[in-house]
Amino acid sequence: MTQAVPHDRAIEPIRPGEVALLASVFVVAACGLVYELAAGALASYLLGDSILQFSTVIGAYLFAMGVGSYLSRFFERQLVAHFLRIELMVGLIGGLMPGALFALHTAAAPSFRFSLYVLVLAVGTLVGLEIPLVMRILKRHFRARYALSHLVSQVLTFDYLGALAVSVAFPLLLVPQLGLIRTGVFFGLLNAGVAVWTLWLFRAELRRLAWHVAACVVTVAALLAAFGGADRVTSWAEDRFYGDHIVYSESSAYQRVVVTASNAGVRLFLNGNLQFHSRDEYRYHEALVHPAMAAQGAPRRVLVLGGGDGMAVREVLRHPGVEQVTLVELDAHVSTLFAEQPLLRRLNGDSLHSPKVAIVNADAFSWLDTHEAMFDVIVVDFPDPTNFSIGKLYTTSFYKLIDEHLAAGGFAVVQTTSPLIARKSFWTVAATIEAVGLTATPYHAHVPSFGEWGFILASRRPWRPPAALPAGLRFLDLAGLPALFAFPPDMARVPAEPNRLSNQVLVQTFEQEWGKVH
Repeated sequence: MTQAVPHDRAIEPIRPGEVALLASVFVVAACGLVYELAAGALASYLLGDSILQFSTVIGAYLFAMGVGSYLSRFFERQLVAHFLRIELMVGLIGGLMPGALFALHTAAAPSFRFSLYVLVLAVGTLVGLEIPLVMRILKRHFRARYALSHLVSQVLTFDYLGALAVSVAFPLLLVPQLGLIRTGVFFGLLNAGVAVWTLWLFRAELRRLAWHVAACVVTVAALLAAFGGADRVTSWAEDRFYGDHIVYSESSAYQRVVVTASNAGVRLFLNGNLQFHSRDEYRYHEALVHPAMAAQGAPRRVLVLGGGDGMAVREVLRHPGVEQVTLVELDAHVSTLFAEQPLLRRLNGDSLHSPKVAIVNADAFSWLDTHEAMFDVIVVDFPDPTNFSIGKLYTTSFYKLIDEHLAAGGFAVVQTTSPLIARKSFWTVAATIEAVGLTATPYHAHVPSFGEWGFILASRRPWRPPAALPAGLRFLDLAGLPALFAFPPDMARVPAEPNRLSNQVLVQTFEQEWGKVH
């Protein structure tokens, strides 16, 4: 005959201390994920190739968490004291990690990668210790009569909820509003807050209470000081990294945007990569825009993809017959900055305030896929394919969308990295354009800030030298234009396969070729 389980055991009310510990699990999970995301984001900003950096950082972090979880078995006594100390260490190391890595990359770049993974492994190990210790504290102090499965389900529920909250808030709220350094410190303070709450909750059983109080005070004070000094650390590191006075720096949901100014000129950097220098950007943008615009003859509707700085739009508007320009820029931070900042408005000729210009902040791939408008000229001015999220904009799938939006007799033009430094990458883009049935017409120009730089025209008809160019150009003229389409032997075509969404060969090739010169 079986014995019934007393009903009151199944409905035993949750005690306040238990609620506090379960809430701590939520905070602990959120903090742990923030440190992981911050390390991955910093590695992507500073080392490039976001897929590789995030994959290796996350892999190392999860491995370290497994190590920490295993090591938790050796903590048998004074579990609360161990948990409190671990929270303080996680808060201090994890909270200061973004700022420390940023400064280290500036002051001692060769040791950055090693230090990154040492810190990731250290934080991951400490985070791996947290949840097993919380579960054992709960089991020992509050739920000794409950089945382990019930305890595990409750703890993991709060753990996953914390991770969900941060995964949404990190790119949309935390980094844009606080920046990476302050975000890390803020969550370090939350870890320290868990330690303080634990101290209060279990003050009656903690040995050397005064020592623990002092440790909490010192940790919180250090993190508060770091939070207050985050801007100074960022400014010091970026001033040294970029070498010029920084007039604007901001982290958007997509990238780190930095503008510098000096007697030599103004420069724009995205994730540490130079996008233009005001002393010679006219050479790049004239070469990008006018061979396509002038060859079309009478362009009225123009689409610019990328180019949120308004420089390409400035050149497009030199053609008086243009009636409408649609600028599709993913990052609203960039287009807003160049539409509002006086120094930058002078550089782009206030082009983003032209009544002919409509600015759309959207992903170019998705926008083309959901719109049907046709254009006489399409200017594709994306960053180089340093990762797979940008690499998709250099694939056959993307160029098919370009073809679908190109009017009869129209031309598209794509900025296509350096045919000298990244020779195979350049010709991979040409092969990709040709794979969708368009004619690829490559050319190049010398831009001192970049070196020899390449572009490719895409069209359904052959390109012919134009009969006229707009007045007032500083670089291009009719006499010199044909020379841009001649390639010397060291930039001549090499065999290359098309870049497809399914293989993304361009990203790997680009990384290999540019890796030789960095």
